Parts: sequence; C-alpha cells; structure tokens
Amino acid sequence: MTEDKRQEEEQLAKVWEQPTGLRYFSDVNNSTIGVWYISASFLFMMFGGVLALLIRLQLAFPENVFLPAPLYNQVFTLHGTVMMFLFAVPIFEAVAILILPAMLGARDLPFPRLSSFGFWCFVIGGVFVCGSIFFNAAPDAGWFMYPPYSTEQSGIGADIWLLGLSFIEVASIAAAVELIVGVLKCRAPGMHINLTPLYGWYVLIVGGMILFAFPPLIAGDVLFELERVFDWPFFDVSRGGDPLLWQHLFWIFGHPEVYIIFLPAIALLAMIVPTFAQRPIAGYSWIVLSALGTGFLSFGLWVHHMFTTGLPAISLGFFSAASEAVAIPTGIQIFVFIATVMMGRVTRSVPMLFCLGALAIFILGGLTGVMVAVAPFDFQVHDTYFVVAHLHYTLIGGMLFPVMAGIQYYYPFVTGKVLSRAYGIWSFWLMFAGFNITFLPMHLTGMLGMPRRVFTYSAERGWDMLNLVSSVGAFIFAAGFLVMVWDCVRPKGKEPYAKRNVWNAGTLEWSGPVPAPSWGMRSIPQITSRYPLWDDKNLLATIDEGRGLLADAREGRRETLVTSVLDAQPLQVLRVGGPSWLPMIAAIGLGAVFIFATWHLWWLTLAGGVVFLVAVLVWLWTGTAEIPEKPTKDVGGGHVLPLYSAGVRSTGWWAMFITMTGDLTAYLALLFGYFFFWTVHEQFPPPGVTGPGWQWPLLAGLVMLLTWGLTFGARIVNSRGHAILARWLLGLSLVSAVAAGAALLAGPWFTGLDPTSHSYPAIVWTLAVWIVLHFAAGMIMQAYCLARSICRKLTPDHDADLWNVTLYWHFTTFCGLLTALVIGGFPLLA
Repeated sequence: MTEDKRQEEEQLAKVWEQPTGLRYFSDVNNSTIGVWYISASFLFMMFGGVLALLIRLQLAFPENVFLPAPLYNQVFTLHGTVMMFLFAVPIFEAVAILILPAMLGARDLPFPRLSSFGFWCFVIGGVFVCGSIFFNAAPDAGWFMYPPYSTEQSGIGADIWLLGLSFIEVASIAAAVELIVGVLKCRAPGMHINLTPLYGWYVLIVGGMILFAFPPLIAGDVLFELERVFDWPFFDVSRGGDPLLWQHLFWIFGHPEVYIIFLPAIALLAMIVPTFAQRPIAGYSWIVLSALGTGFLSFGLWVHHMFTTGLPAISLGFFSAASEAVAIPTGIQIFVFIATVMMGRVTRSVPMLFCLGALAIFILGGLTGVMVAVAPFDFQVHDTYFVVAHLHYTLIGGMLFPVMAGIQYYYPFVTGKVLSRAYGIWSFWLMFAGFNITFLPMHLTGMLGMPRRVFTYSAERGWDMLNLVSSVGAFIFAAGFLVMVWDCVRPKGKEPYAKRNVWNAGTLEWSGPVPAPSWGMRSIPQITSRYPLWDDKNLLATIDEGRGLLADAREGRRETLVTSVLDAQPLQVLRVGGPSWLPMIAAIGLGAVFIFATWHLWWLTLAGGVVFLVAVLVWLWTGTAEIPEKPTKDVGGGHVLPLYSAGVRSTGWWAMFITMTGDLTAYLALLFGYFFFWTVHEQFPPPGVTGPGWQWPLLAGLVMLLTWGLTFGARIVNSRGHAILARWLLGLSLVSAVAAGAALLAGPWFTGLDPTSHSYPAIVWTLAVWIVLHFAAGMIMQAYCLARSICRKLTPDHDADLWNVTLYWHFTTFCGLLTALVIGGFPLLA
C-alpha cells in the first residue's frame, strides 16, 4: 500500500470513527443504529413472547384461574400490539438500515440523524406502551381497539395505545422516508434501477406502502382521541357517529400491514436463496413486478376483515375476489424461489434450512387465507381460533422464519463471526416443530367454535386437549428461539473471524473486509451487473486499492454519493451528519408530548413540544443545507461533483416530497371520514344544522392561494438574486398564512357549529383544525427560511431550504383548497 493510500484510509477511519464512552449513544452511523434497532426489536419481541406464553398457560386447561379476566384482556391486547407494532414492522426497518447502504454501495443513508431520531422514538414509545401493564394500565380492547368498547368503557389503556402507537408510527414513517430516498438516490454509480438488488426493490415498495398505509391509522387515531378527550362523536351512533368508520380506517392500514411485514421477509429470501443456489435469481423482472402487484392489491383487501358487519353483497363479492387475486403475485414470488433452487446447486446451510421452513409454513398459511377470503366460509370461522391459526401461519412463516434465516446469513456481515451450525439446526427444528404443534390444532379448535379472546372455557366444549397441545407446542417453540438467542449473544472472542464473503455471495454488501471498518467501503465502485462479486473478479481489488470513487475524506467530513434515480449517474457529494445528541433530545421532547397528553397534562405537553421544536430547529440550522467551503470535489474516475444541490436533484427535496405524500394520505383519510358520514346518513348535514357557509371558506381559499403565491414567488426572485425582495415576500406570506387560517376557522365558529353535538360539525372542525395546524408548521418553515436568508445561510445559489418549504406549501395549499371546497361547497351541492 502506498503512503497516499494509507493516509486516505487513516482519514476515513478518523472521520467515521465510532464515539466512545457516554458519547456512544450519540452515534448516528447506520451500522450502529441498525444493531440498536434490531436488538430493541427483539427485546420487545421476547416481551411479547412472554405474554403469549402467559396466554397459553391460561388456556391450557378449562376453567383455569391463572390469569383473571381483566389482566388476560390486557395481556392478549398487548401481545398483539407488541408483535405487530414493536416487532414485525420495526424489524424490517432495522435490518434495512443496517444492510442497505452496503448493498447499494453507499457509505451511509442520506439522513443518518433521521434514523437515530426514529430509533429513539421507537424505544421511548415501546417502553411507554409495554410498561403500562406493570401498572395495570395496559390497553384491554384488542390490538385493533374497536369502538364503542374502547371509546366508552376502556380505561387509560386505550389512550396509551392511541398516543403511544401514534408516536411509534412517527418512527416508522421516518424510517420509510430515509429508506426510500436511500434506494432512489444513493445507489453506486452504474447501478441502474434494473440492476438494483432485489432487497432494494422490496425496501422501495414497502416504504411506499408504509406511506399509504400508516397515515389512515394516524387519522383514525386523531378521531379516536378527539372523541375520548373532547367528546367529539365520530363513533357514537346516538350523535351521528359510526363505529364502522374506525374499522375502515384501521383495516385500510391493517391489511396492507400484513404485506408490509411479509414482503421485506421475502426480500431476505431473495438475497439468501440465490447465494446458496449459487446462481442468479430466476425471473428478476417477474419477482419485481409481482412484488409491485402484491403491494398494489393489498390496499384493496381490507374489507375481508369486515365480512360479518352487514356490508352489501356486491361489496362482499368484490373484496372476496380481490382477496383471492392477491394469491397470484404472491405465488409467483414463491415459484421464483423454487425455480432458483431447482436450477442451481444448493449448498446445505442453516440459513437455507430456515428459508425452506419459511416457505413450507407460509404456503399453508396462504392456503387458509384463500379459504377465509371466501365470504360464506369466513362467516363460519370469523373471530374463531381458525383465524388465529391462519394469522400466525402467515406471519411466522412469512416473517419470523425468514428473519431467522437473515440473522444466520448476515451475522458474519455484522460481527465477522459465524453462528454455530449445531445450535442453528437445533433452533430450527425446535421452532419448526413447536410452531406446528402450537398452531396446527388451532384450525380444528376454531372449526369446533372456540372464539378468540376468551379467557377461559368449560370442559364440556371439547377444546381442552387441543388447547393443552397448543400450550405445550408454544413452550417448545420458545425453547428453539432461546437457542438462537443464546447462539447470538454467547461470547465468541476466541473464535476466528470468518473469511471475507463467507457465503460466496454475489451482491455488494459482502465486498467489505472482516472485521468491517466503520466507513463501509474503501471506495465506491462502478456497477455493471446485479451480482457484481460474481461477474467482476477484479471488483474487490478496485474497492480495496481506492480505485473507485470517493476514496478519501480529506476535508474531514462524512460523505456519500448521490446519484440519479434511474441511471445512477453521480450527481453530488452529500455531506451527512455525524454523532449528535439532537435526535435523541428531539425524540424525548416529542415523546413527552404524546406521553403527557395521555394524562391531559397540557402544560407539560406544551413544554415537550417546545423541546422538540427547538431541538429540530437547531438540528436543521447546524446540520443541513450547509454552504460548503468550496463548490465541487474531485471524487476520482474523472468525476468532479458539486457539494451542494437544491430542488429535485437534492435528497432533501425528495424527503419532503415523500413525507408530504404520507401527510396527504392522512388528510385524505380524514376526508374519507367526511364522505363516509355523508353516505351513512339520509341527511348530511343533519336537519337543523347549517354548514359553515360559503363566504368564509371562499375567503380562506383565496388567501391560501395568496400565501402559496408569495412563498413560491420568494423562491423565484431569490434564485434570480433578489434576496431582499424574497425576504419581504416571505414576511408577507407569514401574515397571509395567519389570515388564511383565521378565515378557515371563522366559518364553523361564527355559524355556531358545536363539535360535541353531532358527527357533522365534529368532522368539519377536524378538517379545519388539521389545515390550520399545517399552516402553523408552514409558518415556522417560512420564518426559518427568512432567518436563514438574513444570516446569509440561504443565498441565491444555496436555496435548498426554500425549495423544500415551497414544496411543503404546494401540498398544504392543495389540501386547504380541498377542505374549503368540501366544507363550504359540499352542503350546497348535497
């Protein structure tokens, strides 16, 4: 190694050095956050597993008194909540944060501090929700929280569920934004979209699904909590509400969530199966298209959870057909794996054993899914243990077993050590046998009529032996899982490091040395195939010798490449944030908002909001859109790239676009509530209740357009060098936004709409307040840009912040105009 190359490595090591001591918890590197995220997810999973064993102990014998009914309700509710919200979805995000940058040839994801913020939100929210059971305050109305029981009878646990999970959903959406931008904008040069590893495709699809699935649940949470705290009757039938609205909003989220859980696990199989078959995946394009099809169809299935609610027959037929149709793209993915195995020369290994077990279990779960998709059959087994069995065959076969395969496969990537083959085989067979002993009998238990969520049963029912077998199987399954846990955490200091690319894989994440350095790749190579390690025998030498791009860190900053969306042409050197306490502080502040709001401690809630806002503003001011000391950098290979980008070329613009897409989905879910009430009432608005009139909404709409125009104009004139005029326009836009918000609220206020009297005024006020809160956030952004301009941190050549804020106002103005049109014009049209 030459002296220059040695100095370059020393520069990289210094810049990407992991903090030590207490500062270790300020780290934001994906390799650290990913390990934290995975560890926390599995801790929550083990907590949920203990709750499951308590359930099985209670049901092992008829008329058992091990758990009293109130505690049992809390245990089964929290079990489902933990497994779905604190393990199944977060483990996908955790694994992706850990392995995706190396797979794409990036030094890190584009917003490492956002990953850190999401992780701390996840941990704080998870501890808050899980800890409630130790104070007899856990939610007790099921993990789906159906009203009216959860709105009228359930105690503080319902508020903990609503606000705690809303907080956790922030972490999920933050991770989705990070991962989507990472796949689109941070691939290695030459890694065209059709050369992207299959895992990257799945991350992109699932990230998009999160943006469209989670916001309706957030919207439902908003309506739910407004009813519980302020008595706005969205689900109270006596005042024009309807509990079915919650079911629609929940399952619009809930059924896509099943595929949000399933598809990332299939993505792990898509990386593991070709490696041990020692050949490329059979049918790359087919599996990408089928994953897209599965994601698309998953949003048209939610009503099959509501077949017994009295929906019209035509709805039952449509959604039953859609539920059957989703088996087609799902089946294609399964057959692709089978074809890859048959066409290759399979190497026997523990990861492959878990893959085969996953396929076997998931196929059985899919078959029962086709059964419950048929409405007449669903009528018979709805809310029985047949559905419990189907759910677990789908989720454990489609998610947990692939994740176990992924742990076995990627453990050397993370630690440099290989897990024990003997422990792995024991773990697999105990888990596989225990799982089937537990859940296979539940199909028969359900067919015999045992309903879900009962805490005991009489011996005369004939369910006792089946329940005892299921309980024994649960402990066998738990034993197998604990074997895997022990294998992962046992000391391995005396064991040798694994050889480089220990599985002889073909994808880029295995190009790193062992043990892996904190900076990832020595240099970023040009990619020309889907399996570069198989197809380019000189690739490792190119990377190691620094002959790729971005081989140094001479400016002392953490950097990664930004490339074009389709062709992965180098566009920019992106400087990413280093270790910082700000993401943790912001998460603590936001957590305080949700936690203190649970007990209506409004002053402490406000204080938490201030902490969050200040932390985020400092974070943005000091760590984003920084004007570099020079305009460009030579990254090697004849590429001289800019250090600053704005608009559609920048990662920040894409992050804002993706975030606002999710926000728009939440808004449309609220608007869905408005039209849902219109469809279920003969008269809407109800007799004797007038709308907010058309004058105030019209005025609000005109002033909204003025606000948008002033903000957009500020960006245009600033880019032309008129910074002073841009500041005046931003100042006027602040005044205009206040006027627009006041006009929008004036309609329902001056017409005397009482949100506690009926669902109509409640939903009108909700839409208006939602928009006004977005105006308030937009005003903070406008003021931020104004301050940046005054301090010369936003200039005509460095205006990324103004581009992003203008994009925010595009979305907000659209939603505001739609709200004004609906609440002001729709009563007249109706």
